[in-house]
Amino acid sequence: MTKRVSANNALMFFLIFVPITLFLEYVVHASPTLLFLASALAIVPLAGLMGKSTEMLAEQVGDGLGGLLNATFGNAAELIIAIFALRAGLYDLVKASLTGSIIGNILLVFGLSVLLGGLKYRRQVFNRTVADLGATMLLLGGIALVVPTAFHLVQGANDTGSLAQRSLSLEISVVLIVCYILSLVFAFRTHGHLYQRTDPGVSIATTGESAGHEVWSKRKSGGLLLAAAALVGWMSEILVSGAEEAAQTLGMNEVFVGVIIVAVIGNAAEHSTAVLVALKNKMDLALQIAVGSSLQIVLFIAPLLVFLSYIMGPRPLDLVFSTLEVVAVVISVLVVGRISDDGETHWMEGVLLLAVYVILGFAFFNIP
Repeated sequence: MTKRVSANNALMFFLIFVPITLFLEYVVHASPTLLFLASALAIVPLAGLMGKSTEMLAEQVGDGLGGLLNATFGNAAELIIAIFALRAGLYDLVKASLTGSIIGNILLVFGLSVLLGGLKYRRQVFNRTVADLGATMLLLGGIALVVPTAFHLVQGANDTGSLAQRSLSLEISVVLIVCYILSLVFAFRTHGHLYQRTDPGVSIATTGESAGHEVWSKRKSGGLLLAAAALVGWMSEILVSGAEEAAQTLGMNEVFVGVIIVAVIGNAAEHSTAVLVALKNKMDLALQIAVGSSLQIVLFIAPLLVFLSYIMGPRPLDLVFSTLEVVAVVISVLVVGRISDDGETHWMEGVLLLAVYVILGFAFFNIP
């Protein structure tokens, strides 16, 4: 209990970077690099607060609607950051952050969960049917990235090809959104029993940092969720505005910033819950958090950004990713599918997942 409270208090301490960032931006007019670092540190606790508020709100409205709320707001911080990057026309950063969120969740978050949970428990098991479905849906997401990229390589970068790529990306986005909606129907209506909690009263909220604390009211949860979302939006605007110069100053390329830095910022606080529940030997829940978040990115967030680009972007966004980004996503999906195929994990599989993440991180860092 004490360790959890201390960890939570330590995270909330980083909220001090919210006023610090505003002071640096509007009073001191600090350098973009300093603003990037300060806003990044400010977003981490805000993302955690958004996740906790969503979990508390979900506890008040029941499993079905609660699950939908978790699915809807689970990646809100990443979506907000991507929207501001979209408005700024930083499409490479948008795509890189999507790639980073996908591989970060299934390699870094799930890898840490498997490793740390496996060090405590010799063997951990989970629902194989749910894991197989998640892996198959992730493969669909990988296909949705491979096809536009392959089409681009075949068609070329001329005007006719660009128009066809945008049209193809829009059509694929519609397919992905439809699949996402049907997956919610599957999970919350027709096959909800596969996702039911194995222990009465056990949930994300009661197994995470909030264990032992009072349950927030709907008004408090909703109010904090809206306030945190607004502040994440404010911090994201500052973060995005300094991303390019910060990357140059820190000796990093823009793709690495999106794939690793921005993705970790958006995921760190919220998805630490996956590690916590794995330490309680609840791998079904850990798997749902890590894989479910990646599924939401590829089936909902990515196509949503394509649609929004027609409204607020300088030009339509397509789903043509770099070859390395596509390879990274496909490799990650195949590795996770292979590891989750038998319905059980041990700590060495966590090491392998993290090793793949580190190798991909080195590859993105060394892009010229």
